Amino acid sequence: TRDIIHFVISGKGRLYMNDLCYEISKGQGFLIPANVKAYYEADEEDPWHYIWIHVGGVRLSEVFYLTGIGENQPVFTPESQESRPEIILNEIIQMRRQELYCIGKLYELFSFMTTTSTTRVRKEISPQLQYVQKTIKYIQLKYSEAIHIDDISNSCGLNRSYLSRLFKDATGSSIQEYLMTYRMKTAVKLMKETDKTIQDISLAVGYNDIFTFSKAFKKHYGTPPKEYRKHLTN
Repeated sequence: TRDIIHFVISGKGRLYMNDLCYEISKGQGFLIPANVKAYYEADEEDPWHYIWIHVGGVRLSEVFYLTGIGENQPVFTPESQESRPEIILNEIIQMRRQELYCIGKLYELFSFMTTTSTTRVRKEISPQLQYVQKTIKYIQLKYSEAIHIDDISNSCGLNRSYLSRLFKDATGSSIQEYLMTYRMKTAVKLMKETDKTIQDISLAVGYNDIFTFSKAFKKHYGTPPKEYRKHLTN
């Protein structure tokens, strides 16, 4: 069994757990720990809409501890109204077949929770996790350029092999795999939302050679980019 986290996108409702009632509204979230009985309902006048996700893993207890939520305090409240959880979870839903990408996004969600929660433990995130977060941010900012692992390790001030090991241990994927998945996901987004040519898209996601891009795209999605785009419009 796994824990379940809900994030309220709009409206409000109530959570009943351990004989207590919690009023929850837009921007907040709530945790239902594994094997804990709970009941929740939407408000009649302003019913909520939420996104939920099953989570598990050896580091989850640390995340909940740092966020300050648990069975005795299940409500997550960020310091300001943020749409970030909704954006991250929608990206996970869209890319649910890309396991490595989703793992990276899950860590991004955990980072948001541990750094914005009003009940968070006022404690610095471990240096190792900070390097992983810095690597992900670097990729998200520089994916359209010719990125080399040495560039990222130099920006972190770490040995390449040490950073690669940290990233692999934290996310389950290599830096190169995460970069590839992020580029492919961005390419698909450009196909859906713009009229850019495949060649322009390949340049936009860091490939100067359209043939190299097409080969990588086909390896990732099982079909060439032109055919993939046709299916998007059908």
